[in-house]
Amino acid sequence: MRAVARVVAVADRRGRTVLRELRGESPLLLRQAATEEGVPTVYVVGGAAGPLAGDDLRLSVEVGPEAAVRVRTVAASVALPGRPGAVSRMRVDAVVHDGGTLHWLPEQLVAAAGCDHVAESRVTLAEGARLLWREELVCGRHGEPAGDVVVATSVDHAGRPLLRQSLAVGPAAPGWAGPAVLGGATATGSLLVVGPAAASGPATVDAAGGQPRGRVLPTGPGASAVWLPLAGGPAALLTATAPDAHTLRTLLTPAGDPAGVAAIGPPTPATATGPTPAAPAVSAAAAGAGGGVPGAAGETGWVTAAGLR
Repeated sequence: MRAVARVVAVADRRGRTVLRELRGESPLLLRQAATEEGVPTVYVVGGAAGPLAGDDLRLSVEVGPEAAVRVRTVAASVALPGRPGAVSRMRVDAVVHDGGTLHWLPEQLVAAAGCDHVAESRVTLAEGARLLWREELVCGRHGEPAGDVVVATSVDHAGRPLLRQSLAVGPAAPGWAGPAVLGGATATGSLLVVGPAAASGPATVDAAGGQPRGRVLPTGPGASAVWLPLAGGPAALLTATAPDAHTLRTLLTPAGDPAGVAAIGPPTPATATGPTPAAPAVSAAAAGAGGGVPGAAGETGWVTAAGLR
């Protein structure tokens, strides 16, 4: 099955965002919902099961200057097996112009046993664009092994590379469940924040070079989370691994914001679970790596999406 969908959001003369284009086809059906904190929300509704092996699905999102839009999905996306030897693909292309804001907050991608799926995202941001981009992967349904999934994300900011991140799980990716990748976790994801205040958070400063460095954050048993400021823009990346989808979502939700909507204002302290020993600093050079830091625990910090409206 092949399907193409497109969302175009622009600001009108009163500064309000209107959806100039909202076009989709099964299984990528688009529906506009009520605004959230004044931001129009678009839901991607699955019009058929899948993606199934052999499907080729493409979604493009464009946000004009001073416009803002939030994109969600109504349910998790379950990558399923199909024709032997066939690969399913989901490609998302997003462009955010100067002064525009995009919140990409879909539900989880589930790698069902036997699937062979590629999820690729390419995001292009202007100098003054703002972004909240969440990705979550669950390795298999309950009680089953994971299928083959590759999740690749590419983000450019002001004409320069900001993030290149790729993660492969499943039988075709040897070692994916080992300590170098997921460390036995069955759920993993990341939250990318780009905006004027994105760098505020649990950063430490390298005394030698004066550069911000990342920090491992406190988590419960079987989970890990690390916060990293990114070079090349006012951006920060929160990466986490967890034993289940619920725990992962909690780790990737901005503190004090259970709805997953970007907060405005000063950072809010995250709530730690258990003891909080001194946290090792994590170099921002690791920002291009997928996955989290298994087995780590750190002192209380902040997770925030301040600066996004």
